[in-house]
Amino acid sequence: MTTCANCGHESSEAFKFCPECGAPVAAAAAPREVRKVVTIVFCDLTGSTELGDRTDPEALRATMRGYYEEMRTILERHGGRVEKFIGDAVMAVFGVPVSREDDALRAVRAAWEMRTAVARLGLGARIGVNTGEVVAGEGDSLVTGDTVNVAARFEQAAETGEVLLGEVTHRLVRDAVTAEPILVTAKGKPKPLTAFKLLDVDMAAAAIARKLDTPLVGRQGELRQLAQAFERAVSENRCHLFTLLGPAGVGKSRLTSEFLASVDATVLSGRCLDYGEGITFWPVISVLKQLGARADETIEHIASGGLSQHELFWDVRAQLEAVAAERPLVVLFDDIHWGEPTFLDLLDHIADLSRGAPILLLCLARPDLLDLRPGWAGGKLNATTTLLEPLSLSECEELIDVHGGGIGVATRRRILQAADGNPLFVEEMVALARENDDVSVPSSVHALLQARLDQLGVAERDVIERGSVEGQIFHRGAVRELSPDTDVETQLDGLVRKDLIHPERTTFVGDHAFRFRHLLIRDAAYEALPKETRADLHERFATWLAAHGDELVELDEVLGHHLEQAARYRLELGRPDVEVEARAARALTAAGIRASARDDLPAARNLLGRALKLLPKADPARPAAIVDYVTGLLEAGSFDDAVEWIAELKASADPTVRMKGRIADIELRMATNPEATVEEARQATEEAIAVFTAAEDDSGLVRVWLMRFWVHWLQSRALPSLAALETAVKLADSCGEHGTASRATAYMLGPLTFGPFTPAEIRERIEVMRAREGAMAAQAATAMESHLLKLEGRWDEAIELHELADSVLADLGLDLIRLIFRSWLADIDMLRAREAEALATLEAISAELEALGESSYRSTVVVNISRCLYALGKLGEAETCAIAGEEMGAAEDVVNFAWGRGVRARVAADQGRLDEAKQLVSEALRYALLTDFPGVHASAYRAVAHVATCGGELDEARAAMEQVIALFESVGDVIEARLAREVLVEL
Repeated sequence: MTTCANCGHESSEAFKFCPECGAPVAAAAAPREVRKVVTIVFCDLTGSTELGDRTDPEALRATMRGYYEEMRTILERHGGRVEKFIGDAVMAVFGVPVSREDDALRAVRAAWEMRTAVARLGLGARIGVNTGEVVAGEGDSLVTGDTVNVAARFEQAAETGEVLLGEVTHRLVRDAVTAEPILVTAKGKPKPLTAFKLLDVDMAAAAIARKLDTPLVGRQGELRQLAQAFERAVSENRCHLFTLLGPAGVGKSRLTSEFLASVDATVLSGRCLDYGEGITFWPVISVLKQLGARADETIEHIASGGLSQHELFWDVRAQLEAVAAERPLVVLFDDIHWGEPTFLDLLDHIADLSRGAPILLLCLARPDLLDLRPGWAGGKLNATTTLLEPLSLSECEELIDVHGGGIGVATRRRILQAADGNPLFVEEMVALARENDDVSVPSSVHALLQARLDQLGVAERDVIERGSVEGQIFHRGAVRELSPDTDVETQLDGLVRKDLIHPERTTFVGDHAFRFRHLLIRDAAYEALPKETRADLHERFATWLAAHGDELVELDEVLGHHLEQAARYRLELGRPDVEVEARAARALTAAGIRASARDDLPAARNLLGRALKLLPKADPARPAAIVDYVTGLLEAGSFDDAVEWIAELKASADPTVRMKGRIADIELRMATNPEATVEEARQATEEAIAVFTAAEDDSGLVRVWLMRFWVHWLQSRALPSLAALETAVKLADSCGEHGTASRATAYMLGPLTFGPFTPAEIRERIEVMRAREGAMAAQAATAMESHLLKLEGRWDEAIELHELADSVLADLGLDLIRLIFRSWLADIDMLRAREAEALATLEAISAELEALGESSYRSTVVVNISRCLYALGKLGEAETCAIAGEEMGAAEDVVNFAWGRGVRARVAADQGRLDEAKQLVSEALRYALLTDFPGVHASAYRAVAHVATCGGELDEARAAMEQVIALFESVGDVIEARLAREVLVEL
């Protein structure tokens, strides 16, 4: 047998030209291995040993010959390929050499028919059916992989007369079968496998029924076209041919269902089958059967072949015209791209010659129809052909909601990107995401795409697979490099015509670029490549890119990715390539350090994390990569992930590297362990200055001053905190660490917000932040503007800016900073007397911080929760919560004690425990005055005023409130100052 290079059709070696498409068979490519999803059928006789004992050898031979022939006939009739007979067992594969989108359904139908045939032969058998990825090729072993083994395990687990289906197989045929789940204990598998015992098969049903009862999204223009075509058929009292073209899943059936539900007409329908015996007039017979007894004679003529083709065409047309004469008629024929040429000739006949009766001949087809029948409907004045385009992005958003929604933002984004406007892809991916929290490609969608790719000629397949190695967007020059013996331009033109790829703006001067129509098409093409081939192509592409990609800003990142893929696949195949691993690590490290320098911490974490898996421990670039990686982990709140890398730094023989590890370790413990002391950190900075100065390591000195910032900040001292950050920024700029400088600038947000600074001083700082490159500095500026708006009572504007900064921080993966910043929303809610909303915000923040393992800032959040509880009148809960917050934080975190004791003093005073209240409020004021935070001072004086008022000491209360007013006025907080004056007036 030979395989046509153009269409993949198999034929005898005697053919010089392909009997399917006419292309020269000599052009066929040599057999190759591919990875693909197939369906395996295993069938084994039961009781054959006993049968041999009691049966004459000649009779047994005849029985077994009949069994083999019957099994082969059934399997091949359904499109399967018998790989081998092993004793009494039969193994067949559906999906080689060419995949079909309904391979799983074909296999299940074949298995069900085999079950019946075996019983008819007086034998018993067990059957297992399983779908999954294999490596397929030619020779003694056609397919290999775990999918084959599992199919055999299912067969062995079945009872006599049973058919067991694997999970993926069942998902692919779920609407055409009745089955019940069972657990199968399989040899070599650590856990039982889920299988489905087949109870019944509907031989005429679709494998997966489309949902036609959900609201129609979009398609209003096409709906009007259908309505106009029907109205024209009625008004002109003649036949109108309307052909609706579109790829699988684009919504032809859903649109048609909507149209038919609204039309006042008799509706008849038939569907072309893609395989089977006697299928030429199958859709016509389906239509005629719906007419009842009046069409019995015509059906008999078709079955018997008693009429010539010309007479038969006239007979069918007359039947339809007779029905249409009574009431307008719509005849729907689906999947006519699978129609036999004679059937398509019949449709042409009806459209051309039908007169005197209103008939809308509505045909649904994939664009492949025009490849088979280029002149379809050409020249007919009573014909309309419309291509159904993909849905828009907004329509896909609506479709996700129509099908139940309930999925996260990231999953929704992935579905929108991958589906690219195809409603079926949206529907199937949403269902899978809701069932399994999985955003992988559903098996039903993969089957469609794999089948479509298998219809390509060998040269087209070669080009599209090599394009997939570069990515969703690929370049002609790269494909030429990876496929030097192919006429790349001709194949690219063909792929564009088949709507698999589109021209795209090129990245490289003088080259041409293309984009895959769907990301899923790219993935399907790529996944068909064996891992050895992928590794080779990735390495070759990296070599080509290194020579042509000088203008790429992300050159190291892209090179690193492709070399990393080459290294990974070779490692998985048991053939590690140290040289490729080293090249990948160097490129990823360079890209990661640059990402860190430009303040792109999520990218830096990703790149450096991947580089460190490949970078040898002796490599001199490794310590710097670890330092930047750990910085990103700590910023993101990934504390557990940072532990092992910090330990590696601390174990280094280089004193500067060890010191950087020690600093990182203290930063980690200060965030997660309240027992970590500020004094330990202060001493470490003194020692570090000597180490880094001696080594002339300015990068190390930057980290010293950042540590000093944290020391001052945990002591709630804004002025020295700000001074330490200014020093860190200058040092970072001087040694080219602009990303670190941006982050240090962003940290100024805390001191400026809580410290003794006027709005004018803050605005000066905002301008400096805006002038600096880096996302964190820019978001800090936005946050400061939000803070100033809050001081003026412009709350809606403040919240709008806050949400803008919050979304950017979320995109950057800076969860810890985002959560700290988000607590400001609670402050605004408290000012607006929305205490319940403030409480909900703070409780959510506390829960997220707890999940991260952060305790330093969480202790402050818990104390603030106590303030909300007090405002809501929940005095006991407020007191308990305040104590918990104080105990959670470090001993140096005096703000917690100032606020916590203030809440406890108020509760004690309200409950008549005045002596205790006075003691607590005295402690609150003492702790507050250790800081240079005017707001914290004011909070303590408010507590003083409250306790004094409860004790009848109004002069003391008035004096305390005057202090509150002065403090808020000093930092421009007009709202808090006004509220304090209102209290003073009451006093």
